[in-house]
Amino acid sequence: MRILVTGASGFAGAMLIPRLIGGGHDVRAFARDPQSARTALTSQLMREGAIGPAASGLDQEAVDAGRADGLGKALLGLEVVRGDLLTGEGLAPALAGVEVAYYLVHSMESPRRRSGSRAAGPQSHSLLERERYAATRFARAARQAGTRRIIYLGGLVPNQWSPSRHLASRYDVERILLDAVEDSLALRASIVIAARSRSFRLLVRLVERLPVLALPPWRLYRTQPIDGRDLTAMLASAAAVQLPGGTVMDVAGPDVVSYGEMLQRIADCMLVRRVQLPVRITGTSLSARVAAAITGEDPALTLSLMEGLRGDLLPSRPATDAAQTLGVELHPFGSALEHALREWEAVEPLAAR
Repeated sequence: MRILVTGASGFAGAMLIPRLIGGGHDVRAFARDPQSARTALTSQLMREGAIGPAASGLDQEAVDAGRADGLGKALLGLEVVRGDLLTGEGLAPALAGVEVAYYLVHSMESPRRRSGSRAAGPQSHSLLERERYAATRFARAARQAGTRRIIYLGGLVPNQWSPSRHLASRYDVERILLDAVEDSLALRASIVIAARSRSFRLLVRLVERLPVLALPPWRLYRTQPIDGRDLTAMLASAAAVQLPGGTVMDVAGPDVVSYGEMLQRIADCMLVRRVQLPVRITGTSLSARVAAAITGEDPALTLSLMEGLRGDLLPSRPATDAAQTLGVELHPFGSALEHALREWEAVEPLAAR
């Protein structure tokens, strides 16, 4: 099957592409910066042990030196199309002949941080406007190319409180994509436990760098984190699964945990002692700026994430429903956490581990 993966530089795309190629699919990647996409794939293969730690990239030298296995060799031939969803650059050649297209792009960062994009107009728009603009361009191009299915990775939609701007934008993008191509599917996930998941990395960096965690009321809110391996398997399965067009599935791990508990269990796994100091005032904007400064993240990203901490964020149906439909056996939270931290350490040091 000819498949296109957008967002190839992101953690979801970098995890999915080797899985699809290993499954025998003809994969094409789409990225603003092809070299960044190949670097992300290299790092992912190093984490998975598909190439040795001495390999600096997906190049013939790594193969000749025996530092790449069959999957690493296959990725040498990966076609990466340079393009930009906001300008539409590269979309036509990227989608040519494609049966299934994955949309794994989210504009949570400030425009100035989105390196490689040359769109002067749309870049000045708000997060919601950029998301809708990019999704509309992609949807139109996919429809014109005759793409059979779009698979979108979005976020869980809250049942009892109004969604944040970030979650609302994901829902809007979902509707644009599913309405454009009839046989399309959407997967909605909460926080993904994976070495390059930026929401997970934010939590780890906070634990790593703060001896005392001053936690607002959102420490009590619950969600169901999903193992990155399980999400990747579900995304891969979604390419061929027989479901009605427009199906939306909540994908989640088997364990319900609060954000405070997640931070504590991260600290336990890192073998560090962290004191949690409850505070009554949320102060989302200030908290986001402080968290960004501590972790080195973009303030727009941390604000987007923290604005979504308004209550429990749980799937509307049992986690096993989507897992059974897509043929995936879920890992418990503890296993997901240990695996993600091990993969993290495969390419960069982690304090106290």
